[in-house]
Amino acid sequence: MEINAKIEILRQKIDTIDGQILQFLNERAEVALEVGKIKSGCGMDLYNPQREEEIMRRLELLNHGAFPRGAIPPVFREIISACRSLETELTIAYLGPPATYTHLACIERFGSSVGTVPQESIQEVFEVVEREKAKFGMVPIENSTEGVVNRTLDMFIDSEVKICGEVLIRISHDLLSMSGKAEDVQRVYSHPQALAQCRQWLRKNFPNAQMAETVSTAKAAQMAAQESKAAAVASSLAAELYGLKIIESRVEDYLNNYTRFLVLGLQVGDRTGRDKTSLLFSIPDSPGSLYEVLKPFSEKSINLTKIESRPIKDKPWEYVFFLDFEGHATDPHIHEAVAELKKKVLFLKLLGSYPRSS
Repeated sequence: MEINAKIEILRQKIDTIDGQILQFLNERAEVALEVGKIKSGCGMDLYNPQREEEIMRRLELLNHGAFPRGAIPPVFREIISACRSLETELTIAYLGPPATYTHLACIERFGSSVGTVPQESIQEVFEVVEREKAKFGMVPIENSTEGVVNRTLDMFIDSEVKICGEVLIRISHDLLSMSGKAEDVQRVYSHPQALAQCRQWLRKNFPNAQMAETVSTAKAAQMAAQESKAAAVASSLAAELYGLKIIESRVEDYLNNYTRFLVLGLQVGDRTGRDKTSLLFSIPDSPGSLYEVLKPFSEKSINLTKIESRPIKDKPWEYVFFLDFEGHATDPHIHEAVAELKKKVLFLKLLGSYPRSS
């Protein structure tokens, strides 16, 4: 049999399988609609992030074929997102404008079939969620090379929003401009953290260009689109959205460059068995006080994944501490450790328990 004939037979087989997949997708959508009707009738929340995480893990364990395991979450995230859109309109506020990395984190976590509402600042994301004008919010919390986003931490001190999820995505920066020619660049726009993540590359390749900070990488792309002699460090999605050309891809100094984002909501999530808990507290200003409050976590073999301090604005030289650790607040050993912590601190606030990002 000729090669072309063999390929044609295989293509027909693929077409048949695609048709079957489409049929199953429609059947899944119908079942999702039924679930939505039952939840609505009982007054239950139509979105359950814990359930979605369970689906992803189960499918990854079930996969023993040629389909890449890493492709399962993005494929099924979109399937779930599309089915969920039939049940309810889910609105997500994020640090905008469109095409920021926070926007990409929204798509990564919720899929494309959601309503996204860009906000001009991290504070506005918190406020929109707190006022229930959006079901969830997405904000950056830390970068693997440049550290914590202080504004996000500070907002938790006074806000009543909870952390109900996290997203970890690899950050890859592109240098974008209208012409796509390096020789035209006299000014480079970007968010301060993005510029810092590309500092060495920019110094080497554009030593005479002016570095200009913007509120987001997407805003930088918007500004570069209006100036013939300007470029922006931003995402490839920004290039597509704002009509820019790529001068150079992957201009970050360290290729293992990740940013962690937090999903904000008003409810504490249920236990999944793969959880993380975040809280904040303040302590007396005395020798050994931090050691004493953290001691119960060591004694109960609780893995601390992050500790960060921030100054209390109206109390000079006093600090509030942010703590992340593995486990759910309802786990017995976690509950006991937090109870002991509460006895030793001046102030304690549980920010949420949520599924750990894989």
